[in-house]
Amino acid sequence: MKNIVWHEHGIKREDREKVIKQKSFLVWFTGLSGSGKSTIAAGLQKRLISEGKLVYILDGDNIRYGLNSDLGFSEEHRVENIRRIGEVSKLFVDAGVITITSFISPYKKDRDNVRSKLGKDFIEVFVRCSLKECERRDPKGLYKKARAGEIKDFTGIYHPYEEPENAEIVIDSCELGVEESVNLVYDYLKDKKII
Repeated sequence: MKNIVWHEHGIKREDREKVIKQKSFLVWFTGLSGSGKSTIAAGLQKRLISEGKLVYILDGDNIRYGLNSDLGFSEEHRVENIRRIGEVSKLFVDAGVITITSFISPYKKDRDNVRSKLGKDFIEVFVRCSLKECERRDPKGLYKKARAGEIKDFTGIYHPYEEPENAEIVIDSCELGVEESVNLVYDYLKDKKII
């Protein structure tokens, strides 16, 4: 970028982590609509907060109310949606906050771009659920609308979802309940000494 220079303010991420007595990182939930991403993310947040951790969830729908309200669901807009969230997540992690995201984030290259910005602080959680089961659940009625032609550009119906190849954690939400899924992520964070 021309005519801009990153300004160092004299305080590092480590300084902020000392103040709030935790290490920060990003847990990135990805999967089809209806797979259970947001529900599991909320359960993980609740558990970490109960232990005195400072945690914040950036959720796909919530972000589109404000920061990304100018974006639709075309491929170009989906790419920009994830780029912005990656940048916001990086800032949150730099602030010392344990950050959880819940986004379909259908394209592997976009998730990989976020990973490249955060390195070891990026933990990808793929919530695997068959399209058939997601359609059966359809908590927001979106699949029904997509099948009726009311929603174009819907992932899984009109747009592809590229499954992660090397996610740190894979949750089969057709097999595991919410509590078991939360435990799977929590235990990974404990085992790897991230928390």
